[in-house]
Amino acid sequence: MKLQFDQIPEVALERFKGGEGRLLARMYDGPGVKIMQGRLEPGSSIGLHTHQTSSETIYILSGTGRMLCGGEEELLPPGACHHCPRGCAHSLRNDGPEQLCFFAVVPELGA
Repeated sequence: MKLQFDQIPEVALERFKGGEGRLLARMYDGPGVKIMQGRLEPGSSIGLHTHQTSSETIYILSGTGRMLCGGEEELLPPGACHHCPRGCAHSLRNDGPEQLCFFAVVPELGA
């Protein structure tokens, strides 16, 4: 199945998962998977949250960010990929001067 993210309406999510600022996202929510193309403005973040029933993989397209996962901080430049296993908590912050653009996949286990 081909997904055309430029044809999916972009939504602004303020303080996503308890973070700061806003997340601009184009989301596909299909059977067994959620796929998102997201943008975090400078200084914005996705709050710390736990993946109880799923994992999440995030690929950085442009910009730079910092991921907190398992109590450790990871620098994420363009081309970096972060994986948060099921049962773990993570958060993402745009600490750079430009938008942080990323692609995320959340498979729904057991779906």
